[in-house]
Amino acid sequence: MIETLIIIVSFLILIIAVVWLPFVRQIINQQQQDKKLTVQQASKTEHVDQRDAENVRLYHEHKEEIDQDYQQENIDEESYRYLLAELDQSLLQDIEANKAEDRNLAAESKSLSILWPSVISLFVIVFSFALYLKTGAYQRLTTSVQAPVQAPARSDQTTEQQQQAIAQVKHFKELTEQNAQNSDAWYGLGQALVGVGQFDFAMTAFDQVIRIEGEHADILGVKAQAAYYRNDQKIDGTVQLLIDKALALDPLDPSTNILLGMHNYMTQNYQQAVAYWQKVVNSGRSNVNIAALSEAIVEAKSRLALSSGKANSSESNKSKLSIDAEQSGPQLRVEVTLSEELLKQVKQVNQGEDKVVFVYAIPTDGRRMPLAAVKIHVSDLPATVILNNTSAMMPEASLSSVESVHLYAVLSNSGGAGLKSDDFKAQVNDISVNTTQPIYLVIDSIVP
Repeated sequence: MIETLIIIVSFLILIIAVVWLPFVRQIINQQQQDKKLTVQQASKTEHVDQRDAENVRLYHEHKEEIDQDYQQENIDEESYRYLLAELDQSLLQDIEANKAEDRNLAAESKSLSILWPSVISLFVIVFSFALYLKTGAYQRLTTSVQAPVQAPARSDQTTEQQQQAIAQVKHFKELTEQNAQNSDAWYGLGQALVGVGQFDFAMTAFDQVIRIEGEHADILGVKAQAAYYRNDQKIDGTVQLLIDKALALDPLDPSTNILLGMHNYMTQNYQQAVAYWQKVVNSGRSNVNIAALSEAIVEAKSRLALSSGKANSSESNKSKLSIDAEQSGPQLRVEVTLSEELLKQVKQVNQGEDKVVFVYAIPTDGRRMPLAAVKIHVSDLPATVILNNTSAMMPEASLSSVESVHLYAVLSNSGGAGLKSDDFKAQVNDISVNTTQPIYLVIDSIVP
């Protein structure tokens, strides 16, 4: 907002400069003209004074002539008085003419008024400030400057995470300085350094852990991750060596298998990514975020299903997407559409953003973990989605393990899995997993 204020103030200054520039130019020109007029006025004044003196002299000469004619009785008294009055009137007319010329000179040198640029400038400033207050920009600006902690959490989320990561780096660094043999502190420091993108220093921290505890699979795995990120998410010789050492010590090491799954996901080898991640989930390690990893598996499986569906899309002209899996077990054919009213609303609100749609089945016994799930997008609708055992999150929790399911199609506003407030959904309950009839889900209701 500071940049916005600077732009607005600069714009106001530019407008005021445009208003005052002609006046300033006229002032400069006026000063130059005044100098010339001063010289001219002095010259004209001197000329006027000379004419006044000449008029007075002529007046006295004519008066003497009239007096002389009267004394010599060349004119009578009435003519004498008439000629004197006429002579006085002529002198007054000449003097008034000279005074009028002086007034014209003074008018020419009169200064211009600064009233009009001052009024316009004041109007521009007051109007801009009033408009700024009316639109609420001033309040937002003062809030962002004086109380940035009150800004929405979403806009400050990245900054807050960075600050937390830096604080963790500082904390673990202090612990290592207090005790250089504290392997837990070195391990935490390495993880924190990875979080702030300092991969070289992170690898050095993990080397300290290896120095203290020796080579263990989990330490080699996190060091491999740091080396992988340092190498722009590519597996080179250094990364591969660390991976091989870690898997030789523990084939189920979570860090190493998660890294391999992520690498295969990035290279669009979704089936292999699912295999690596599923291995970690099945291992039951307590230090693994099963929920996040399960969501990643769903994402990889949905992308795998989408890629298979696009290859066979010519088999169905009715739908824009066909996901077909050839294997034994239940095959639920789900036709997913979006109501016309909701489609218009989504287009207006999201302004071109392609929202995520989750299609999944959950058991009817009250468990919420999906037995099969596929992730698509609004742009794919209407779509035909096949839910089967290949779209299960875990082999032991698939459609074949139950007799009936509840089916959901959820348009997620946040992009995350699960039902959340303000999401849109379609729901059909108690569907037999052995049905061969298509199930129709029309997304048209909002999640309270």
